Amino acid sequence: MPELPEVETTCRGIAPFLIGHIIQNIKVHEPRLRWPINTRVIQKQLKNQRVLAVSRRAKYIIVSFSTGNLVIHLGMSGTLAIVNKHTLPRKHDHFECFLNSGKILRFNDPRRFGAVLFEQTDPLPQLAHLGIEPLDKSFTVDSLYEQTQKHRSNIKTFLMNQRIIVGIGNIYANECLFLAKIHPQTLSYHLSLTQCKQLHRAIQQVLKKAIKSGGTTLKDFYQYDGKPGYFSQALTVYDREDQPCYRCQSPVKLIQLGQRATYFCSQCQLF
Repeated sequence: MPELPEVETTCRGIAPFLIGHIIQNIKVHEPRLRWPINTRVIQKQLKNQRVLAVSRRAKYIIVSFSTGNLVIHLGMSGTLAIVNKHTLPRKHDHFECFLNSGKILRFNDPRRFGAVLFEQTDPLPQLAHLGIEPLDKSFTVDSLYEQTQKHRSNIKTFLMNQRIIVGIGNIYANECLFLAKIHPQTLSYHLSLTQCKQLHRAIQQVLKKAIKSGGTTLKDFYQYDGKPGYFSQALTVYDREDQPCYRCQSPVKLIQLGQRATYFCSQCQLF
């Protein structure tokens, strides 16, 4: 599933092709996504409108117009691509925005868990329940420590709770905890301030490195220009069961936490 680095990479990639340009036409090939696309409303509100801004909040991409906001969620297998106007649609290309520049913004989603919505309300209802952005200045060691003391879940589940911190999916939770030398089953309220400092540093380091690498491509995700995300080449623990730990050479372990694959080193990440 695309997480913060993949969504941020997509957002940065498509923004220069959208901002300042006008939507000349919209085509919906398959409206049945996670929530049905309201084709009539989107065409009415966005046709001949100029894109004012492109931003990200959590795993949502927000394309802003004077009439409202196009809110896009990539779901589990979605990608956004910028293509030339003569490029034929592919299978699973469900939504297209035709720009006055001759480019097309296309949303492709084989599993159809993504979403394309138009919202006029402010704040956006999809964002109401979301937690703090892990790359914002407001995300500090003290704020992380304060939140850990309020919860009773294991730290890996804590990191993946979008109501607390947004955008850290399964892959990145594994990587952050390995870098911080914290066992994934450690209860969040057992973490010390020193451990939270290590974890805070690890979260920001992993996410920034992943964004710089264009995200992680294991199966479905591709950048706006069709290139894969190269952070998969830098994974230190995820999907490395029984392979030697990069620190101590002990075999990487695999357990299930919250029905998600959890990789760790039992020697480096003490419980």
